Amino acid sequence: MRINEYFDGKVISISMKTATLPATVGVMQAGEYTFLTEQVETMKVISGALSVLLPASDEWQTYHENEEFQVASGQKFSVKVMQDTAYLCTYGQK
Repeated sequence: MRINEYFDGKVISISMKTATLPATVGVMQAGEYTFLTEQVETMKVISGALSVLLPASDEWQTYHENEEFQVASGQKFSVKVMQDTAYLCTYGQK
């Protein structure tokens, strides 16, 4: 496992391997962040909520506990976090 820190430690994740795909599990503190995908990413909210601006969209959509969204490879997406939020992100196609 590897610990990853982003945005001055406001986003922290731990890399792991699920039964089928590589993944990270982590926490985002309140704030606004923009990420760039290197491969397909599926993000599932474990606790809290993420407001997300997906590529090719101009409307923010909020995802709550047990909801997920997917972002294609090579795309930027932004998130707004109102409270500490935990997530699971898998990499690659399911």
